[in-house]
Amino acid sequence: MREVAEQPKTSAEEVSELRRAGAPKHCGWCGRRLEQGGNVGRRRRYCGQSCRQRAYERRTALQRSGLPEDAVVLSDTEIAALQDRLFQLRCAAEDVVTAADDGASPAELRGLADEIAQAAKDLEQLR
Repeated sequence: MREVAEQPKTSAEEVSELRRAGAPKHCGWCGRRLEQGGNVGRRRRYCGQSCRQRAYERRTALQRSGLPEDAVVLSDTEIAALQDRLFQLRCAAEDVVTAADDGASPAELRGLADEIAQAAKDLEQLR
C-alpha cells in the first residue's frame, strides 16, 4: 500500500477536490440544486434568469443602502415566521426534558426527539 505524506490541505485544495468529486452545487439565490454541467466554461451560480435577477437586485440594493455584503434582510412576516419556528423548537426541547423527568419510555423519547429534529430541519429553510 502506498503511503502519502500527511500534509494539511489548504482550503483551496479542499475546494478543488470537492469540485472534482462532483459535490452538489446550489443556486446562489434560492438554494435549489443545480444540474451537473460539463467541464467547459464558467460554473453556473443560479438555476435560472429570475434567480440571477433577484440576486442582482439584492446586490444593488445593498450597495445603495450601505449594508454589509453579508447582511441578511428579512421582512416582518419572515421574522414572525422564524420566531414561531424557534418557539416550536424550544417547546419540543422542553417536552423532551419533561418526559425524561417523568420517566418516559425510550420509544416516547425517540418520538419527541424526532419532533425536535423535524423542527430544526424546518428552521434550516430560511427562504
